Amino acid sequence: MTASLGQRPVRERVLAVLAGRRPDRHPFIGRLQLWHASHSRNRTLPADLVGLSLTDIHRAVGMGQQVVAPAFGYRLVGATVACTFAGETIYCATDPLLTSFPSFAELIPDDRPGQAEVIVTTPVGRLSIHWEVNEQMVVTGTRPYKLDHLIKEDADYRTVEYLLERAEFTPQFDRCYTEQARLGEIGLVVPSLNRIPFQHLLLEYVGEAPLFYALHDNPEPVHRLLHLLDERTTDALHRLAPFQMPYVEFTDNLESGITNPRLFTRYCLPAYRRYAEIVHGQGKKLGSHTDGNVRPLLKLLAESGLDVCESFSPAPLTPCTFEEAWETWRDGPIIWGGIPSPILEARTSEAAFREHISRLLATIGDRPIILCVVDLVMSINSIERIRCIAEQVEAHPL
Repeated sequence: MTASLGQRPVRERVLAVLAGRRPDRHPFIGRLQLWHASHSRNRTLPADLVGLSLTDIHRAVGMGQQVVAPAFGYRLVGATVACTFAGETIYCATDPLLTSFPSFAELIPDDRPGQAEVIVTTPVGRLSIHWEVNEQMVVTGTRPYKLDHLIKEDADYRTVEYLLERAEFTPQFDRCYTEQARLGEIGLVVPSLNRIPFQHLLLEYVGEAPLFYALHDNPEPVHRLLHLLDERTTDALHRLAPFQMPYVEFTDNLESGITNPRLFTRYCLPAYRRYAEIVHGQGKKLGSHTDGNVRPLLKLLAESGLDVCESFSPAPLTPCTFEEAWETWRDGPIIWGGIPSPILEARTSEAAFREHISRLLATIGDRPIILCVVDLVMSINSIERIRCIAEQVEAHPL
């Protein structure tokens, strides 16, 4: 008997896949918060979804809810962090406990336009980072855009080191447990670990082009900071031993056009292997947020020790086809994703959409996968097509 929309055991199905067991159906899970924020702000929610919570909308359309929540934060001892938005101070604290360091994203409003400046003051130096929210971002529910990075000159490396050397690991385990209890069987909390060191430098601390110049012109402080970040990451992973969640994930945003195979082999592959050994020793599975073009990295990711590549984004979003990854990752990692969001747009005909999903399910067969609309369901995506995917998955017993 097919489970009703509100009774689909999505969490049970995901956990079965992670544990190497066969679920009754492929799990179908994802994130509707961007879609929901946009349609709520524009008052364009379908009539049957008006007034429902985000979780109840997931239940109504038949897609499990994926909730990314930090597994831990850091108390920045010896630092004062202040945030201004649209010229007004909205946050100021000494020794603050933050879960989004070093981006400070949790401090930035996303429901109104403006520019934000975060200033970090320490005894050895001062850092800043800037964010922007424009009208279009508010309308579409898009997340704020980061304009720069913490490290802008050589002296900033020492200030970052000061912060990292004194930062106090602060578990957020109870928050994850509480959120999972709230979700029940319709969803799964994905505890996030921030990024691995190289991706941290690339996307948070230094930035893409500045990092490549620094690696060529002045590699010593870069490698020193990489080593310190590796120490902090290793320490954090060991501290997850009592954390009773089966799966944790790095928020790496891998993109092979930036982290190419050469850089991945030198800076990422050994790190993933070390971190996977720690996490596996605790009986947990390890994943990474791999939402970019990973085609040149497919074989390397298969050797990385990762159990899951989450938000895998196949063609037409990236040059990497689903079939290429499916064949290369026959023995792992597990694909979490695989449904490109453009097929949920009006520019894709209904016939082409349905044919795509039918072909995808036929290709998958009974092999393990966690189906998801890549990173996020976008505001221009059809919620009726989400319902259709859910129905097709339910009609595809294993």
